Amino acid sequence: MQRPIFPDPSNSQPRVLILSMRDLEFHVSRSFITEFENCISSWENVDLLSIPHFSKALPTKILNNVSRKIFQITGSQKTFNPIHNYFSLIKEYDLFFFICQKPIDLLYLNSITSWRERCNKAVCLLDEIWMENYHQEQKQLSVLKKFDYIFMNLNSSIKAVASTTEKPCYYLAPGVDAIKFCPYPLSPQRNIDVCSFGRRSPTVHQSLLKLGEQENFLYIYDTMQHLFTGNYQHHRALYQSIIKRSNYFVAYKAKFNLKGEVGTQEELNVRFFEAASGGAVILGTPPQSETFTRSFDWSDAVIDVPPQATNVAEVIAELNAQPERLKEIRKNNVINSLLRHDWVYRWGQILDKVGLSHTPKMAQRRADLKNLADMALQKIS
Repeated sequence: MQRPIFPDPSNSQPRVLILSMRDLEFHVSRSFITEFENCISSWENVDLLSIPHFSKALPTKILNNVSRKIFQITGSQKTFNPIHNYFSLIKEYDLFFFICQKPIDLLYLNSITSWRERCNKAVCLLDEIWMENYHQEQKQLSVLKKFDYIFMNLNSSIKAVASTTEKPCYYLAPGVDAIKFCPYPLSPQRNIDVCSFGRRSPTVHQSLLKLGEQENFLYIYDTMQHLFTGNYQHHRALYQSIIKRSNYFVAYKAKFNLKGEVGTQEELNVRFFEAASGGAVILGTPPQSETFTRSFDWSDAVIDVPPQATNVAEVIAELNAQPERLKEIRKNNVINSLLRHDWVYRWGQILDKVGLSHTPKMAQRRADLKNLADMALQKIS
């Protein structure tokens, strides 16, 4: 089989190659990953190789399933290629970057020939590696030995991954496109009282449903399971629009209701960053971890509402009676997000470790964030 050449030889020389799962996996939980990839592409000269969705033909399905199962059991990439195509690189890059949400994603590195030889440095960002399941995923993670640096969203798993891969591993907090999430300069009306997406507390959920039935109170929440999207950007735009128009956002630590899967591990959820950047007041309980206190070190970053709480209506009523306090919370949430939690700062951390310079477009992005923070401060004060 002839191998497709990537990229078009006529393109200008980029310094970064990104391998993306965006056309292969469509769960909404991957939308923030695509957002990060898009942001990087706007600041860097990037070649973005998106793994194509394999056909629905029975032989292809069988090939994919067999490849995935062998990889899960053995951790070996020397199996069938799950997408039935190989891509041959014709350029050299300063940096190869891959965001791995689940260990099985690492199998798809096998779709590119000579990616390690063609890239001077290689970085992988691991989204979710939980210690409770680590023994089941350890063999797959051995593929990470091919990388130079590993960044992780779950701080408590870093030592284990570093031991398995024998590579430098660093914590990288989740981020956001803080400009798109920012409610300014438009300042939309916050007509939604509370929004809640993803995992939720049944007790708090029932209290909010009851409040919506009894009062002029709009509560927005998920109504379906196994959420998939046909367009990441449309999903993200809707999500941003809802948060910017919400007074309150309910958020808890990552997988707070799945103790059997995560044990006692306390990790920071990306929802906190998204809610704060949109200027919503966060209700819930954060993880008891240094990563949270370091990222959200301002007063009232999260208003305590435990999963078992039955008084959420009273908490909201008490906050609504304190408009100056709410104004201060929104100000701190938005400004800290703009100045600390945009993706440009996360990408900068990666470049610093790798030893690559920041681009002029990154400097302009930071200036734009500072200008927007100054505008937000004037509007909220």
